[in-house]
Amino acid sequence: MDFRAIYDEHVGFVFRTLNRFGVPERMLPDAVQEVFTVAFRSLDRFEGRSTMRTWLFGIARRIASDLRRSAPSRLEVLDEHETTRDVPDSKSDLAVWGERNEALARAEAIVRALPDEQRIVFALFEIEEWTGAEIAEATDVPIATVHSRLRLAREGVKRLLAAAPENNARAEVAS
Repeated sequence: MDFRAIYDEHVGFVFRTLNRFGVPERMLPDAVQEVFTVAFRSLDRFEGRSTMRTWLFGIARRIASDLRRSAPSRLEVLDEHETTRDVPDSKSDLAVWGERNEALARAEAIVRALPDEQRIVFALFEIEEWTGAEIAEATDVPIATVHSRLRLAREGVKRLLAAAPENNARAEVAS
């Protein structure tokens, strides 16, 4: 297998997955590198019983879990509003850029507010467009559990959207 092709095809997915697992943005590049380092070292043991994407998901899940476990021992303050998003080239794009980033930050906050099991299933199904069977295999749970978690996640997203302060302000203005 051509490892460079594997990396090129899956690096975006690994990055998004680690981000959804709560890895802080400043740690994402190192975490992505760690996932692919583990994958490279283990590639000769990959038997193809799952897809490459599912295998990398499992590695990313373990790396994120290790980072969460070690987080209390770190002496760093995490800023929940960190961003590495690109800044617009012209002032005319600034308003659109600001609105897009604000909306994206609200959406990310809502998804991150879900319990881990629901967030993972929601992100894989709704954002990454995995099938229920792929999610069941990657998370090692029955397909019925995947469907249940997805239903609960969708309900949670609707509830969180309805409770968002900007939605309440719009409702008050409309009345």
